[in-house]
Amino acid sequence: MQPFMKAMAVGLFATILFIYLVTNSSVETTEEPGNEFFLKSADATPTTLSGPVSYSAAVKAAAPAVVNINTEKVITVRGHPFFSDPVFKQLFGNVLVDGSVVRKRVENSLGSGVIINPQGYVLTNNHVIQGADAIQVSLKDGRTSTAKVIGTDPETDIALLKIDLEQLPAVSIGDSEQLEIGDVVLAIGNPFGVGQTVTMGIVSATGRSQLGINTFENFIQTDAAINPGNSGGALVDAYGRLIGINTAIFSRSGGSQGIGFAIPSNMAKDIMGQLIKHGHAVRGWLGFEGHALTPKLAESLQLETTEGIIITAIVRNSPAHKVGLEPGDVIIGIDNNKVVNSHDALAVITGKEPGEKVSLLIKRDGRQYSVTATTIARPAKAISEIK
Repeated sequence: MQPFMKAMAVGLFATILFIYLVTNSSVETTEEPGNEFFLKSADATPTTLSGPVSYSAAVKAAAPAVVNINTEKVITVRGHPFFSDPVFKQLFGNVLVDGSVVRKRVENSLGSGVIINPQGYVLTNNHVIQGADAIQVSLKDGRTSTAKVIGTDPETDIALLKIDLEQLPAVSIGDSEQLEIGDVVLAIGNPFGVGQTVTMGIVSATGRSQLGINTFENFIQTDAAINPGNSGGALVDAYGRLIGINTAIFSRSGGSQGIGFAIPSNMAKDIMGQLIKHGHAVRGWLGFEGHALTPKLAESLQLETTEGIIITAIVRNSPAHKVGLEPGDVIIGIDNNKVVNSHDALAVITGKEPGEKVSLLIKRDGRQYSVTATTIARPAKAISEIK
């Protein structure tokens, strides 16, 4: 009996030990095909969300400063000369101009804008208010005000308005240079006139240019839904800081297709300062027209790369003409920096204040030389310097 009792004691001890280990272990058992069971550590780090589950704080911070803009434009419609007959004039009583019947109608349009500071400055797009005879701004809190145009810059599609109301909300302005592809952004505006609306997306690209939308392009591209009426509204980051002014969409149907463009806040802020100071944007100008080099053109000019700009036209008595530049010259450097593309070259030249000097490295007939030109103010109807 003693060996039997000993065996029972060992078996009982083993059973108790097994039950203790199973009930107090920090592992879980999970069935897996082909195995009776396998062990998976229970303290493995679970997958968690890397972003917030709500952007309501960002919307609450920015939305009060986003306004609806209603414009009225009086359109004069000249009727058919047939209606200038005295009988018809007596019947319809229309006003005659140059012997033709003239009718007037009011055309309304909608857009959006952003209050930049408590003094009442409102940023929007130039195309939202262009040609308007009356502009009315409506705030989210229900207040309305007529707006005065401080200045416009059609070449960047920026316009600055001013409203006269007290205790105005103002948006915080972020640094658009810090944006990265993949950052979450929110578009706030008044699409289709339905009322203030928020859409979410990410930054799809930065520095988009050569789209043929504006003369000066440096767009933020986003897939946040931007529709007609959103123009001039705010593109904000996940913290509610303004990082762009919604401007345009790429669409075959007229609605959002996931490709929208916004003017970076840094560019808009710079233009706003000039509009406040001068009423218009002030840019440097040299007076030449240039084109980016294509591989075939570079080959014909015996150039090793396509980096540079070929001059195709010179304005007589312009700064470029006075320093001896000629059509066919290739600009390969500006201010000791290599010219990589036409967009960067245009930005450098127009970024100069009138009266500033700019150094150009030129290649002509296989030889290099440098000239220094002094910029003047870019004329309102200047030729497009670089294409």
